[in-house]
Amino acid sequence: MTEFWLISAPGEKTCQQTWDKMMVVTTRTNNLSTNNKFNIPDLKVGTLDVLVGLSDELAKLDTFVESVVKKVAQYMADVLEDSRDKVQENLLANGVDLVTYITRFQWDMAKYPIKQSLKNISEIISKQATQIDNDLKARASAYNNLKGNLQNLERKNAGSLLTRSLADIVKKEDFVLDSEYLITMLVVVPKTSYAEWQKTYETLAEMVVPRSTKLLFEDNDSGLFSVTLFRKAVDDFKHKARENKFTVRDFQYNEEEMKADKEEMTRLSTDKKKQLQTICIVLIHSANSNNGPLVRWLKVNFSEAFIAWIHIKALRVFVESVLRYGLPVNFQAMLLQPNKKNMKKLREVLYDLYKHLDSSAAIIDASMDIPGLNLSQQEYYPYVYYKIDCNLLDFKV
Repeated sequence: MTEFWLISAPGEKTCQQTWDKMMVVTTRTNNLSTNNKFNIPDLKVGTLDVLVGLSDELAKLDTFVESVVKKVAQYMADVLEDSRDKVQENLLANGVDLVTYITRFQWDMAKYPIKQSLKNISEIISKQATQIDNDLKARASAYNNLKGNLQNLERKNAGSLLTRSLADIVKKEDFVLDSEYLITMLVVVPKTSYAEWQKTYETLAEMVVPRSTKLLFEDNDSGLFSVTLFRKAVDDFKHKARENKFTVRDFQYNEEEMKADKEEMTRLSTDKKKQLQTICIVLIHSANSNNGPLVRWLKVNFSEAFIAWIHIKALRVFVESVLRYGLPVNFQAMLLQPNKKNMKKLREVLYDLYKHLDSSAAIIDASMDIPGLNLSQQEYYPYVYYKIDCNLLDFKV
């Protein structure tokens, strides 16, 4: 279960008492959740107007940064292709797994100085996430173009004889070259029609050179035959071949073009390998490992985006707690990891514990469709509550 509930409640005589009460009802008398204190530093409060406006802005920023985190994670899965079962091992925050980072959260004073205003800190995070998002779009576009070009070439070199490249099949000696009158054509013939081809090819048009056909290559369905004829009979030959369900390939032997095709294939394959390296290198945590540049970028920027996202959650808890519980700042932020089977019971226990904070707040799930009641996507409870879901990928890892 990788869902967390980040909540806060006002301090009793001390914040420790608030923590102890919550622990008693959730863990000591039953086993509803695994809990950790969530440490938020003394941030600059600012004015009430600023806090109200910032509350809305942070909600939007939370959604945006979460989307960036998920996009980077999903792209990591796409790039690692055959190693999706290992993707989670590469989705780290500050070098540790996501659960460890969240449960041991410490504010990053260097990236997000607490002497700055809340507004400035949120703008720092917004710019950082926007930059990662823009960079991801550019890198994804470049990588997808490279991958698409390579796949097209691979199809050309490994597909049906009707479409694949013939550069690695034919040889110079298969053709009549540099003749003013004669030309060699290449024809794809279904295996079931070999006998028909041998019987009819000389009569498909006038001026076909007798006994000039030769089987050059076969795949599972067809064979590639060469045939020599006079140039002026080409159009008539193509027409009659099509009527007999023989496919003339539009191919002229050109050593320079064939060499260029092979070089392009080699270049694209090399470029892709530079991006990905080998899956083994990506996954082995070796001091000497040399990950592909795209995977390396994804790992670094996933960590940056995820860290930024959890700091946004911390900002939201701080702002909402001050707005709800007032000044001076006195609340305890707590991170709960619910036991999946007991989530409903945990909600009820928390409601009983904190219902005195806001009697108007019933246990209402935003996913419920209640006529006349317009709920936002965020559930509302008598205590401050934000969900953190670490299931970031479309597939189960």
